[in-house]
Amino acid sequence: MTISRHWKQLVGAVFTAAALTTATVGPATAEPDVTALYNSAQRHFTNGDDNAGRADLRALIAAAPHDADALALQAIWSHYAGDAGAVGDALHRLGAVDAGKAAGTANVLHAVTAAASTLPNPLPALVGPQTGIVVLGYGLLPDGALRPELENRLTAAWLQAVAAPFSPVVVTGGNPRNGVSEAEAMRRWLVGRGLPNERIHVEDRAGSTVQNALFSTRLLRDLGATSAVVVTSPNHIRRAVADFIVAGTHVVGAMTSLEQLVSQLPPPPRSAQRGIYLDATRTFQLATSR
Repeated sequence: MTISRHWKQLVGAVFTAAALTTATVGPATAEPDVTALYNSAQRHFTNGDDNAGRADLRALIAAAPHDADALALQAIWSHYAGDAGAVGDALHRLGAVDAGKAAGTANVLHAVTAAASTLPNPLPALVGPQTGIVVLGYGLLPDGALRPELENRLTAAWLQAVAAPFSPVVVTGGNPRNGVSEAEAMRRWLVGRGLPNERIHVEDRAGSTVQNALFSTRLLRDLGATSAVVVTSPNHIRRAVADFIVAGTHVVGAMTSLEQLVSQLPPPPRSAQRGIYLDATRTFQLATSR
């Protein structure tokens, strides 16, 4: 009987201690869901809430300090926010984790800075055969015909091709209409104006400026070109230049049509540069979600 009473007292003491410990410490704190934080940050950046996106990244990095993509995004969007301290901190941490990605991120920052200061230029550049001429597509009409804006781009590209007769010409754009891709429609237009067909190289898969840059860069390398003159509309040139630099193309010219040229000459305000930063992260191939 005495032994039984002692066991009951011991068991009671154990349960009492456990209850006190739980009351004092409380339930274990859940680890942050870094995947959810990354996806939330990218949604915020896409939707224009950059402060919320950077806050998500700070929480993510606190939980996963070696997450290279999060560190790269933090550097890029801190640069957009003008937070030099946060840029330096993110790049320093990233360099210790992934030196190659740190160098690529620094190139993104260089690209967006260079693009913001790029002036649309209606005058062709004098370049040699190692420099490609890349003209970016624009949506075709339902029957496959060219819209006026694309004809304006092609006119600028034709002038550039005449001024640089030994440069290869790349036409880039997919999005077929009536069985005709943007690139094929552009090729036909340029051949119809006297450019030799063998001089024109067709990239007909791209469905965005990011893909224009990535796919054309590979094609330029295959052609042995080490730089490019990018040809597009004045209101599109800065985003295109940033994407091509991030993709690895050395941009030596930004040829545009004359339409809306004057309105696009002033450097864009910070708020208008969001699209450049957003596109640059895509060209850098940072995942939009996990």
